[in-house]
Amino acid sequence: MRLTGVSPESGWTGLTVRTALANPSTRPGLHLPGRVTVTAGSTDVPVRHVRLGLVATAEPDDPEAPRRLVQFHQAQVAEAFVLRARRARTIPFEFPLPWETPVTIFGGVPLLSMRTGLRTEVAIDPSLDQGAMVPVFVHPLPTQAHILAALDTLGFTMRQVGLVDSRLPGVEQILPVHQRLGFWVAPIYAGPITEMEVTFVANPAGLEVILWMDRRLALAGITHQSISRFRVWHTGAEQRDWVATVDGWLREAINRHAAAAAHADWSATITESAHVSRRPDEPIAPGYGLGGVAGGAGIGGGGGGGDGT
Repeated sequence: MRLTGVSPESGWTGLTVRTALANPSTRPGLHLPGRVTVTAGSTDVPVRHVRLGLVATAEPDDPEAPRRLVQFHQAQVAEAFVLRARRARTIPFEFPLPWETPVTIFGGVPLLSMRTGLRTEVAIDPSLDQGAMVPVFVHPLPTQAHILAALDTLGFTMRQVGLVDSRLPGVEQILPVHQRLGFWVAPIYAGPITEMEVTFVANPAGLEVILWMDRRLALAGITHQSISRFRVWHTGAEQRDWVATVDGWLREAINRHAAAAAHADWSATITESAHVSRRPDEPIAPGYGLGGVAGGAGIGGGGGGGDGT
């Protein structure tokens, strides 16, 4: 499937920008192939640069603050040039996706309100920026897909998906944002916790899995949160019993959570989650752009995104 984003003509230059992706479905760690075509109007247009950037709606650390559109990764695809009147220039690109790129599709189904776009920025002298937006559909790495499938098998229900505009303390992180996947806890684990969030931090070798656990409905209104971290390698993912692995992580994290809550001297500093106990997300309507989603389950081209190096 080929998707194209086209900008409106700018007022004084008549410049239009068209961005086309050969396949908008991809995975973290791969390259996104496409091309940018800029067409001049009746006058020559001096272009300072052409950049591509991944954008998404994100929340600040403060759960009370409004969401906003943020660009969390960018790459320049052309340096300065002059586009002559009535002429067009096509710039092919292979846009690299970071390993930490947030996932927007699982099993061919959009993850609730999560969506990501590729924005083209054409900087025109003196200060006018013009561009086009194309939706990008990010499928999980094999390790991420196995974990999400195991949570589903164990009875967890996804209720929220969000991007937080902050870094995680004590975690090696490249991007300035991180994704949180919120779940209602499966009945077999209910009691010590009622809600859980999962954050994936990936790199070429493996995946760090961070579990945020919360007991909002405790007696006397007591609220307790805890964080547990686990590490898994991409290599050998297909041979692992993922249901047993994830179940082991959950039981260890829940036992730690319950033990910590039982000790009056427990005083670890926990960062408040921006998503726990937030109203469940609603799926976004089908369509294109950041206001909607589309994208098949298949991944076109490129190497395997989940193989370790």
